[in-house]
Amino acid sequence: MAKKEYMFYPGCSSERLASASNYEISAQAMCDVLDIRLNEIPDWNCCGASIGYAVGGELPRLALSARNLAIAEREHPEQDIVATCAACWLATREARDRLEEDGVLMREANEALAEAGLKYEAKQRVRHMVEVLIEDVGYEELGRHVKKPLSGIKIAGYVGCQTNRPFGIEGESFENPKYLDKLVEIMGAEPVEKYDKKVACCGGALGFSEPEKSQALIKDIVEAAYDGGADMIVTPCPMCQLNVEIYQNQINKKYRTKFEIPVLYYSQIMGVAYGKTSKEVGLDGQIIRARKLEELAEKG
Repeated sequence: MAKKEYMFYPGCSSERLASASNYEISAQAMCDVLDIRLNEIPDWNCCGASIGYAVGGELPRLALSARNLAIAEREHPEQDIVATCAACWLATREARDRLEEDGVLMREANEALAEAGLKYEAKQRVRHMVEVLIEDVGYEELGRHVKKPLSGIKIAGYVGCQTNRPFGIEGESFENPKYLDKLVEIMGAEPVEKYDKKVACCGGALGFSEPEKSQALIKDIVEAAYDGGADMIVTPCPMCQLNVEIYQNQINKKYRTKFEIPVLYYSQIMGVAYGKTSKEVGLDGQIIRARKLEELAEKG
């Protein structure tokens, strides 16, 4: 039996062959080393993400997450719910908090859930994976498993919006959260100390609807990483990873820049530091390849 077990909500982007499938691959590899078992919520559904806020209405949006919460509660009420996706974590935690605090909303949500034979009572906490790493495992234990220190690699820790506000990570500054910098340092790499775009917005879904605005934001995020001497950017958010990686080529054409910086998940750099191969942490799924990390991963 694993030392720690959690109900796991992977979210749509982590599905096989989806945009963040390498996030789940690397998270599982990391958890394997740390003796963490992630019990996937059976038959989970989409949290609604942006569309739930735009046109879905409050109750339908909350009911989407309430269904996942109710299933997790039915399966393992003693286990916290953990998400890796920032949007999934935000939507699920908001639903949990709103329903617990508002008896009318809870009653209405349960009326909807009753049609599927479910009931929700808000017995579990909803947490981001980085909260589990920091609070339940701890930095010292995370460092104990390092086999291949990431020496000679400089990394900009890009937190983004959704893992920073409104909830954030307990004990961290909203303006200058340090946990990614600490994880980078523990893995043997060098963090960019004064990365002034670490909590800046990447534009989110504006990448599709208003690409010029989003790309202007992404340009500043990437440029600040280069200014800090970074070899790569690391993030806990699938939307941030997607936007900041895939639009660099378009930004180069528009602004006559020469950006080509890898954008990875914290779980990928941790997996490599823990001795996993490139494939085991999903480095083969990157559009901009992290060559330095791949070379280290394949060393004997």
